[in-house]
Amino acid sequence: MLRILSILFLALAATARPMAACYPQDAGMTMADKDRLSSLPCPILGGELSNSAATSVTDIDEVLPRMRALGLNTVLVPAYWELMEPVEGRFDFTLIDRTVDVARREQLHVVFLWFGAWKNSMSCYAPGWFKQDTKRFPRAMTAEGKPMEIASCFSDNVLQADLKAFSALMRHIKERDPQREVVIMMQIENEIGMLESARDHSPLSEKVYQQERWAERYGTDEYADEKFMALSYARYVEHLAKAARQIHDMPLYVNAAMNSRGRRPGEYPSAGPLAHLADFWQEGAPSIDLLAPDIYDTGFKSWAAQYAMPQRPQDGGKVKNRLFIPESRCCENSGVRALYAFGEHQALGFSPFAIDQASTKETESVTQAYALLRQIYSLTTHLSPITTYGLLFDQDDRERIITDDRVVMTCRHYFTLPWDSRATDGSVWPEGGAMLIRLGKYDYLLAGSGVVVDFKTPTEKQQEEQKQLGEDGFAEEGGSTAFSQRPMFKGKRLGLQSVDEVFIDAAGAMQYLRRHNGDQTHQGRHARIGVGEWKILHIKLYEY
Repeated sequence: MLRILSILFLALAATARPMAACYPQDAGMTMADKDRLSSLPCPILGGELSNSAATSVTDIDEVLPRMRALGLNTVLVPAYWELMEPVEGRFDFTLIDRTVDVARREQLHVVFLWFGAWKNSMSCYAPGWFKQDTKRFPRAMTAEGKPMEIASCFSDNVLQADLKAFSALMRHIKERDPQREVVIMMQIENEIGMLESARDHSPLSEKVYQQERWAERYGTDEYADEKFMALSYARYVEHLAKAARQIHDMPLYVNAAMNSRGRRPGEYPSAGPLAHLADFWQEGAPSIDLLAPDIYDTGFKSWAAQYAMPQRPQDGGKVKNRLFIPESRCCENSGVRALYAFGEHQALGFSPFAIDQASTKETESVTQAYALLRQIYSLTTHLSPITTYGLLFDQDDRERIITDDRVVMTCRHYFTLPWDSRATDGSVWPEGGAMLIRLGKYDYLLAGSGVVVDFKTPTEKQQEEQKQLGEDGFAEEGGSTAFSQRPMFKGKRLGLQSVDEVFIDAAGAMQYLRRHNGDQTHQGRHARIGVGEWKILHIKLYEY
């Protein structure tokens, strides 16, 4: 099993990300935390099944082998309360057992998603006996008194029913997979949060709201209401998390639907484990290991950065939350986004949603990227601390300049090169992305698709001439600056000593495939990987 990456990372955009030995002493975690996370395969090359993909034995038998064939090492699978406890007090673990058995046969890990009291805010996966008894299991209400299809998290009856079922599931998993060889992590609830109203106004909620004098502490607007609900949901989840710890200790996380598109609390699943509510969630649910974003909207890099949270400097710079993306839109850009997340933030894992329903065109990028990541990690787990960066470009965000010690790397989308007609034919650019890794001085790996990188010394970069290039890569027009008018060059330059396309075997050894030179490096000017190509390049530089 691949060892997990370091839990310690820096989230400052201008600095390098050290990829070091697992769990350094200053990682800000207890030994119990370290033991839980060290059991995880890393990277988690995941995929989440669609919501109804594992509702029968036939579904499970069909879908899990397909996930293995796509190159996943981990599948995120719903565990449905309504199917597990159709009659109160009578549990049926047929689907859980089948998932574990087939995953074991296919050499896959499983993360179960507890679709309990809430799923996407709503209580739609609660059993019928729960839904029908609204007196015993009351609903959340709007300020106008309208009951919603959302169980109230302030009801002890709701909590005890949910807790009883979840605890039974954890006990059964422990019996079925005591060494955590298959089931490696649990998600508690799913995209928990309030819709239509920023907070619950039911009598049970109002009692707590008044007792805690919330309005006096935070105000009365919808943002204050959201904070109240965030702490309340977190306290609820903590009951389930503490029970899980006592029964079968493994990593636990909660996931969040993003507060995007300018929506206000109540217009998205508000009060969930969102980045701006992290303090409330970590106060209310200290037994939860990770707050995880479900990223579907544009701005992937921004959303990811919000969940790669270091502590404040006054807290010693320790890790507050490690990036794990359990859901991301499954699309042709998924592969390069995965490479970015692992390279830039040393993500714990990445998982496109509904990968079982995606087209071959959409899943191909995932398969290709995961194949590169397996190679990269087979090498880097044998190395001393190294530095990684993530690259991700589109039509609007085309360039990133990285200064790595005495090397300035200008990284761009492949379509910024002048000779590819797809760059100017009017179509939307597919995203380009890569993981850029420093192995040593003047020694780099570039793994990805659709990127180009050139390497300069800082002084060379400062004196760089900007020229408009034609489709052949040479100056568009001559005679713009007479030789006699150019200032004298000062300092050293960097050149490409070699650019080799490589394959890294399971033992971490680099196997030479071919030398890139001449036209493939624009006569030594850059290293590049074309759009639609998936490669690992080993780049060695020299100074002159």
